[in-house]
Amino acid sequence: MPTEITAAAAGRWTLGDRTVHRMGFGSMRLTAHPDRERALRVLRRAVELGIDHIDTAAFYVSPGGTLKVGTGPARYATELIRAALAPYPQGLVIATKVGFRDDPTTGTHEEAGPAQLRAQVEENLRRLGRDHLDLVNLRIVKRPAPDSVAERFGALAELRDAGLIRHLGLSNVRLDHLDEAQTIAPVVCVQNNYALDNRGDQDAMVRECAARGIAYVPFFSLTGGNREGGARTDHGAAVRAVARAHDATPQQVRLAWTLHQGPHVLAIPGTGDPAHLAENVAAGALRLTPDELAALDRA
Repeated sequence: MPTEITAAAAGRWTLGDRTVHRMGFGSMRLTAHPDRERALRVLRRAVELGIDHIDTAAFYVSPGGTLKVGTGPARYATELIRAALAPYPQGLVIATKVGFRDDPTTGTHEEAGPAQLRAQVEENLRRLGRDHLDLVNLRIVKRPAPDSVAERFGALAELRDAGLIRHLGLSNVRLDHLDEAQTIAPVVCVQNNYALDNRGDQDAMVRECAARGIAYVPFFSLTGGNREGGARTDHGAAVRAVARAHDATPQQVRLAWTLHQGPHVLAIPGTGDPAHLAENVAAGALRLTPDELAALDRA
């Protein structure tokens, strides 16, 4: 019988003073399916497969929420994580995000102020059943004009000093945001939109995070430009060719490419399907050749 591939195959990196497997799990899509027990099974299976880094957010909820889908009673990703995993395994890092608030009139996300950030931190603590949060990422609305994260990041730094947060990170930011935040408190990770076919200006940020010893944790690495719409199916010839060479799926190749961007890059693919979960974890064992990486970069 083949040996089961676990998250250990992807190697390890640090999030502050914690060391985690580079293959993590994103919880956004857990809320989409109305079967609560299925979501709990996926979470428990993720831990069985060695995943020790789970990404979540207070605004991961259905119906509505980030995915804008679903019917029935409210399903919060944070509450599903608590129901599935509490009491939490030793060594499990739960990273959450704050910074968005829903506009009840337009349904759009707006930025939260310092008081709202504290309320969101307290909501995360309550829904997760924790007395502190391992890692909180400040999620912002990135705009082309210069802006500042100092007031909002400073508010989170005060909560860190008070013992409610262990580590801080940034999400959806530019390099000048990172520079500014680092003058206020240590930044242990940057979460930005980055994928094989949706790189934008992020190659430079990946390199800069490596130089500073900061984990880079891309979101939408499987979906690319589809964002919340789900994993892409329109794979290019290079992706399909590499997948055939490794007897892998195109989605696994996309994840493997992500991990090959540097030892400090973590993957957090999300799914509500147990079979897809195992495939995602197995992608951490794929070792792409320099020629394959060059072909994917040219595609």
